[in-house]
Amino acid sequence: MSSKYTALKDHDTPIKVLFTGYLITVGIGYMFALIQILLTHGMADGKFGLSVDDIVYSYYGNRSGTVLEQKLNGSMKDNAPDQERFDIIQWDRDGADIDDYKANGIEKIIQERCVMCHNKAASGIPNFNDFAQLKALTAQDEGATLASLTRGSHIHMFGISFIFMFVGIIFSFAETTSVKYKCIAIGMPYAFLIADIVSWWLTKFFPMFAWLVIFAGMGMGVSFMFMWVTSILEMWLYKPVFVDGIGFHYQRLKAEFAASSHEEKFKKLLWFSKYLINLMEKYLSVGLTLLKNFLKKNIKK
Repeated sequence: MSSKYTALKDHDTPIKVLFTGYLITVGIGYMFALIQILLTHGMADGKFGLSVDDIVYSYYGNRSGTVLEQKLNGSMKDNAPDQERFDIIQWDRDGADIDDYKANGIEKIIQERCVMCHNKAASGIPNFNDFAQLKALTAQDEGATLASLTRGSHIHMFGISFIFMFVGIIFSFAETTSVKYKCIAIGMPYAFLIADIVSWWLTKFFPMFAWLVIFAGMGMGVSFMFMWVTSILEMWLYKPVFVDGIGFHYQRLKAEFAASSHEEKFKKLLWFSKYLINLMEKYLSVGLTLLKNFLKKNIKK
């Protein structure tokens, strides 16, 4: 039966450039999204790196302290010296009185360290020129508000679903993946996107669901990377990868597998695993060397 679509490698060059430009752009955007998560949610517990505690603090809240205190010990920790942060936290714990706000020099610290971002012109964050908005943050940290969850949910549902729709359309022209696995790869990000949004709301009320947020995010990332890498390779590196490279060895191994004994199958799996490990070592060593040289040139001790 003849194919009803044009494979990625057979598209005209302008179409390939169009598809590639889109994939590279959303790929960079995805990378910055991950960095943003690490710098916001990933600092909720005051330590760099995303953990279950970070998710709990972000959505359920850290009920052991106020919002202001948790931010100063978390994502805002590097924005002020330790002594100034201590002074603000002490003022917060003493009741956050407006008279002490001025008398104890807290207003000066806020103006110097915080107002550059927390001002009237900034959207989505409190305006610290308005004492009432600062005072509201001295209440117990209960995580994301229902309003912010609602806003974030509809933005993510609309925006990310459009990203995956276009990535999925491009990936649907791939020919190295069977229809069955195409359907799974294209459908996965939508299932995980819904699970991700639902997990936010569940974690808001039941912190035990924080693991589901990480799991859903990983599922979206894996499906995105699979479609992204497959599409790019098929458009520009079809022959060296899928004909002469790993694809060739995979097809040969697959054909020989059916006619092999169990012992031979085991040996072939060992050989293929060794091939993959050597391939990974080769590219990782090159990549790490380049990264090391870059850091030496651009970061001064």
